[in-house]
Amino acid sequence: MMLLSLPEVERKRLLDGDWDIAEGAAFSEFNRTHHVCDPFEIPRSWYRVRAADYGFTSPSCVLWGALDHDDNLWIYRELYIKRQNGDELGQRIKDLELNDPLPIISVLDGACWNRTGSGMTIAELINKNGCRFIPADKNRIRGKLEIHKRLRVDPEAGSKLRIFGSCINLIRELTSLPLSKNNSEDVDTKASDHAYDALRYMCMTRQVESPSRLYNGWATQQKQAEALNPIFGY
Repeated sequence: MMLLSLPEVERKRLLDGDWDIAEGAAFSEFNRTHHVCDPFEIPRSWYRVRAADYGFTSPSCVLWGALDHDDNLWIYRELYIKRQNGDELGQRIKDLELNDPLPIISVLDGACWNRTGSGMTIAELINKNGCRFIPADKNRIRGKLEIHKRLRVDPEAGSKLRIFGSCINLIRELTSLPLSKNNSEDVDTKASDHAYDALRYMCMTRQVESPSRLYNGWATQQKQAEALNPIFGY
């Protein structure tokens, strides 16, 4: 009984032998047994989704997910890479998904549409390869909450978020990303959070209590993207 009264991280270490989660981690409920799986071939009937967080000196992270018929989200691929301009990143994305069905939705940090000169924006450079990204919903608190909802383990149905073991950077960040010292509802943005941000953007496209959001919001988001990015409808 004394062990059960310990803080969650310490309890998981002593009772479950789970030493993955760092002290002060934002997602102490993350557990490899429930949330990590061996790779398998994703059925073509599952809806594909894609989300990206862009960086040049810092890493860019692109995540590919699939929604099964019970609204479970399976993260099956990640691209985690530095020093790629928008055109190069867009080409890498398309090369990796040559045999994939087209994603039903694809979201990217809206800052990539910011224009800093007379040339094309980062988003326009990525999208000219046919990636068709639209601006992500970047609400930090709601996005983090959506990840918590998907990590929740139902005794019968299991977790609504499963990650292929090959997505090593996303797994690393979910086990080590600390809470913000200034806001307990957010993560520490100075820590490595590129894969986390991509996951947060993805989860906001398909909120657990709003399964129709992905479909009903698509037309509106597409119009917004076309207004922001003239290359989107090439």
